[in-house]
Amino acid sequence: MNKWTPSQIPAQTGKLAIVTGANSGIGYHTALELARAGATVIMACRNPRKAEEARARIVAAVPHAKLEVAKLDMADLISIKSFAEGFVASGRKLDLLINNAGVMGLPQRTPTAQGFEMQFGTNHLGHFALTGELMPALLKTPGSRVVTVASIAHKGGRMRYDDPNWEKSYDPRKAYQQSKLANILFGLELDRRLKRAGAHVSSILAHPGVAITSIVSNGMGKTLQARIATFVLPFIAQSDARGAWPTLYAATSPDSQSGRYYGPDGIGEIKGTPVEVQPKPHALDPVSAARLWHISEQMTGVEYVGVS
Repeated sequence: MNKWTPSQIPAQTGKLAIVTGANSGIGYHTALELARAGATVIMACRNPRKAEEARARIVAAVPHAKLEVAKLDMADLISIKSFAEGFVASGRKLDLLINNAGVMGLPQRTPTAQGFEMQFGTNHLGHFALTGELMPALLKTPGSRVVTVASIAHKGGRMRYDDPNWEKSYDPRKAYQQSKLANILFGLELDRRLKRAGAHVSSILAHPGVAITSIVSNGMGKTLQARIATFVLPFIAQSDARGAWPTLYAATSPDSQSGRYYGPDGIGEIKGTPVEVQPKPHALDPVSAARLWHISEQMTGVEYVGVS
């Protein structure tokens, strides 16, 4: 069987994609390849200047690229609501929503604009809110897909339902693992609810393996852990371009399916080409997923209209 590469992406002409965190890393290469295939891509980023610089790099590589830059801070529910309401009001369809933006391993507990722990608030709650706010556009677009980018780090995760925002104590690594477990619980629960509602929207999960991106250095700063990671990663990891392949497969392949999880095919899912992989057993628990959904609704104030 031939291994999948972005050269197999079907033509995306006429499709519209939103990619969060598209100015660097996995998000940048996801936007690049979608644009190369003909999609119109909204690069939804916290820093418009960096997004414009990334847009210019893509246009230099793909002169025909159709790109738009939009300000979106995934750590701020007001920013999310403003962006989503403006998009829905425009009446545009939405073929692809790529829930990609994230933060990792912040040494000190840092609050979001609404006071959530930054990793849980950005990686999970922000994308829960964004997907819910954009659901009207997704529901009216036949064959639309939501791709949520998780991580192999979820395997060490545990949901602290008694303290999801780490107010009693804080562990950077465990907080990140919880946020990535939440991504998978959310993506699979969204799939269940969409299917119950009879909606023609797919909820698909992907992870990049271990990819060399700025998320480690940005999150860990100048800590010893960050310095070690910077030294070791080039020997074991894959590039951010390759790390985007599972996301792109989930978003575009005719063979990717709702409720499935895709990642690299190498040892330990660290690197390789996209294949279906399995989350840890706890991530498959519908009771835990429903509990997370309920508290996410309470924390964000977002309800999924049209999705039971």
